[in-house]
Amino acid sequence: MDKNVGRGPLLLVVAAALVDRDGRVLVQQRPAGTAMAGLWEFPGGKVEAGETPEAALVRELAEELALEVDPTAVTPLTFASLALPERHLLLLLYVCRDWIGEPAALAADALAWHYPGALRGLAMPPADLPFIAALETALAGQA
Repeated sequence: MDKNVGRGPLLLVVAAALVDRDGRVLVQQRPAGTAMAGLWEFPGGKVEAGETPEAALVRELAEELALEVDPTAVTPLTFASLALPERHLLLLLYVCRDWIGEPAALAADALAWHYPGALRGLAMPPADLPFIAALETALAGQA
């Protein structure tokens, strides 16, 4: 293993599992022309300097989905840590069940609602894959 992999700066990223009343989770498809185009992911993005993770998530949900979310409406669930060639990714997943607005694909090619187990059938970025089991456990029987 290359000892330099993941030794660069830490990239802090937040993501949301928006859960509807039926217990389905929203995922978005990465747009053409971007890294990992076509893959399905949880909405979110990079935490900017001076931002808390929760504030970054609220901002990203507004920018990507046109949703208004109160920072107190997001609950931390789990995280993924992934060594990349030039940096180390730390991806924080939050659950959100309360928002204002209807999700719109402002920064994605498509949106889709899936039950957690059905996410296994989607092509997703490697950092998102461990979240499926966590969501299955967290949302079991909570529809």
